[in-house]
Amino acid sequence: MGVNLTGVAVKDVAGWMALAAGLLLGTMVLLVVARGVFVLAFPRCNVREELVEKDNFALALVLAGYVLGIAFAIGGSLIGPAFTIRQTFYDLALYGGLALVLMLISHFINDKVILRHFDNIKEIIEDQNCGTGIVVAANHMAMGLIVYGAVSGEGNILTTVVFWLLGLVSLILVTSFYNWILPFDLHKEIEKDNVAVGVSFAGVLVATGNIVRYAIQGDFVSWGHDLLFFIGVLIFGAIVLPVARCVVDKFILPGQRLTDELVHQDKANIGAGAVEASVYVALSFLIGWSIS
Repeated sequence: MGVNLTGVAVKDVAGWMALAAGLLLGTMVLLVVARGVFVLAFPRCNVREELVEKDNFALALVLAGYVLGIAFAIGGSLIGPAFTIRQTFYDLALYGGLALVLMLISHFINDKVILRHFDNIKEIIEDQNCGTGIVVAANHMAMGLIVYGAVSGEGNILTTVVFWLLGLVSLILVTSFYNWILPFDLHKEIEKDNVAVGVSFAGVLVATGNIVRYAIQGDFVSWGHDLLFFIGVLIFGAIVLPVARCVVDKFILPGQRLTDELVHQDKANIGAGAVEASVYVALSFLIGWSIS
């Protein structure tokens, strides 16, 4: 008697699709919850009114980046070994919920540190500053990538929180270093609604978050091993950052200084900022694939 391989295959595929549909439904529930949590980040305004009635594009950018960041963060809870279906949904509920909490805490910490020189809520709500909006959006995406790395793989809540904190500190240090190497005042330009500078800085944030993700994702081996690897990757990424800006200035946008395009003309060149941002993000993937 022959074996009905087709019947077995159909049963396996049907079971896989049912599990995938269940997990997708769970992630959508978390996204809805995350949308509700989003209003906590802007306590001084009516988010719905700003988005729908006032057409606040700056806030729309922030929400778009937040949704992507939450998706990255929740995705980390789906990566890793799960030996039973029950454990799969348990990990999604536990680490997905933890991801939402970490993302909200990250928002407030970075609001007071990375863009500490002015009131972000005022810039986004009252001034509808799209330069600030794109930076805050990128910050959400960067933190989502960091949370993804922290919750993915074999570990526990302690390792998740520790590596999330390390990622948060790394984001602050790298962006402070970037601000230091610039020949202009980053915060002043963003406060002036310089979208070109905001876009280029957004690329730095996303790239840094992506590099940190590569540095902390995967199974926990030991504190000594994982911390040493994390520090090495971070130093390597920090070295590449000024090199990348030089590459954009000398080779990708030849014939004109990048700084002049961003700040030394009547209308800042948003295209130049986008090109610079894309180089940072592209290099973050290349660095990650090189060390994987």
